[in-house]
Amino acid sequence: MNRQYADLVAPAPRHHRSHGPLVPAGHSAGQPARPAPVAGAPRAGALNVLVVESDPRAADPLRQGLARHGYATHGATTGAQALRGHREADLVLLDLDLPDLDGLEVCRGIRAVSDLPIIAVTARGSELDCVLCLQAGSDDYLVEPYGFRELLARMEAVLRRVRVRPADQPAAGRVVAHGPLCIDPGARTATLDGRPLDLTRKEFDLLHLLASQPGTVIPRRQIMAQVWDDAWSPRGRTVDTHVGTLRGKLGSGAWIVTVRGVGFRIGSP
Repeated sequence: MNRQYADLVAPAPRHHRSHGPLVPAGHSAGQPARPAPVAGAPRAGALNVLVVESDPRAADPLRQGLARHGYATHGATTGAQALRGHREADLVLLDLDLPDLDGLEVCRGIRAVSDLPIIAVTARGSELDCVLCLQAGSDDYLVEPYGFRELLARMEAVLRRVRVRPADQPAAGRVVAHGPLCIDPGARTATLDGRPLDLTRKEFDLLHLLASQPGTVIPRRQIMAQVWDDAWSPRGRTVDTHVGTLRGKLGSGAWIVTVRGVGFRIGSP
């Protein structure tokens, strides 16, 4: 391995689909490549980094490098996996080009329920992409190819800011108040005008997701990924059915607004 290769996190370039997939050494074109094992054992109490990257040629060297520097890592190859797996992480490295959800949706979804540090690591190099990602809640933005030392320095800088940030209560446990509606995700309770709401688990998760991002239209696919852990299956009218039930329990259809062809947002009756 030469110095230039070792210093880059993602040595294998990304190719357009029309070029066909690259074939790693030792594999035939018809044989799927096995993910490379993560080298090195993390120290006790090591910070856990979630690497959200669908391409193993980029994810495996990155995870191996982080392991050599004492980080524990786990991976996610889809947005749905990231929305589930971030709960176990101390920091997220997020690629924006995922097969099921756009990385910006994933970033907004994580930020709605957590102050977890997020660094976008992506091939999207335009100023607009950077601005949109930072507005979605990312703490930093790094364009591929990048030096591994720079990545480590940015991770340490973000983690320093998080450590000194006052946080009497973790974001995932913060109470969400939206007018007379109050949602406590830690206790998994919701009240309206002080009256407890009798919600199922999915109804609670859906209401919390919408109320956590007031003014934001949450796409159906993100709702499926974050509430039902599945961004692929259409699930018929599952979301619509739960929205209808929630409207009934909230006593007004205006609490959840349908944005035709896109998704839903929390309303203000």
